[in-house]
Amino acid sequence: MTHIDTLYRYLFDNYQVRGELVQLQQSYQQVLASQAYPAPVQRLLGELLTATSLLTATLKFEGHITVQLQGDGPVSLAVINGDHQQQLRGIARWEGEVPDSNNLIDVVGKGYLAITITPFEGERYQGIVELGEHSLSESLENYFAQSEQLTTRIWLFTDPLQEQPRCAGMLLQALPNGQDGDFTHLEALTHTIKADELLNLDAHEVLYRLYHQDAVRVFDPQPVSFKCTCSREKCEHALLQLGQEEALEVVKEAGKIEMNCDYCGQHYHFHDTDVLNIFNEPPTIH
Repeated sequence: MTHIDTLYRYLFDNYQVRGELVQLQQSYQQVLASQAYPAPVQRLLGELLTATSLLTATLKFEGHITVQLQGDGPVSLAVINGDHQQQLRGIARWEGEVPDSNNLIDVVGKGYLAITITPFEGERYQGIVELGEHSLSESLENYFAQSEQLTTRIWLFTDPLQEQPRCAGMLLQALPNGQDGDFTHLEALTHTIKADELLNLDAHEVLYRLYHQDAVRVFDPQPVSFKCTCSREKCEHALLQLGQEEALEVVKEAGKIEMNCDYCGQHYHFHDTDVLNIFNEPPTIH
């Protein structure tokens, strides 16, 4: 049985190469539930969600990561936010008809991939690369080549149209002092993985099929989950920034203030008594 919404890290005893494997279902479905995304956008979000999980697992500290695509095509923005606990959320913006294409440029247009890493302690870092000609995987591999100087290969698969949409991916990365031939050998093996296998088989079975002739150490799995950071308290804080007089004016004109979260679809409503209470007892945000 496949352990969904789980990330696995693994190392090879005889090679200076590390790997990751992630399979997502419920977290992916929760990302898709916030809006009626067209199928090509669903696929893109699945790839981006998977990629963010894989990248988050490379962090060696506590903090946040944002992986963002921005371009001049039908999908102008797609972004996933994550943290070291593998808590993820994301959205996409699109306009008009989105072509049913697996080519990243057809969907996003000319643009860039931005990866922003924000540790709880230390300086914020952002890396930006132009979008690859064909795929998100290609763009991410270019990012690692430019920003980390580490040979990295990434495989991303999504199946948003089945009854229980799933996405999955793998990452293979050369460690310092590794031999090129070792990575080439493992890359060739990993490249034989099929979408149906990675999306539906148990992670240990996938790893056995790929590397049964190599010594692989698989570490304890880490759960992956969808988590939105919106709250009524944060909305109340935003109203404080607006000011009592202007907030009450909005209520007078519209009957209430409505604030919606694009990430999870949650709706927050505030009437005049709510506004007055906010200014009498300012909210505390945790």
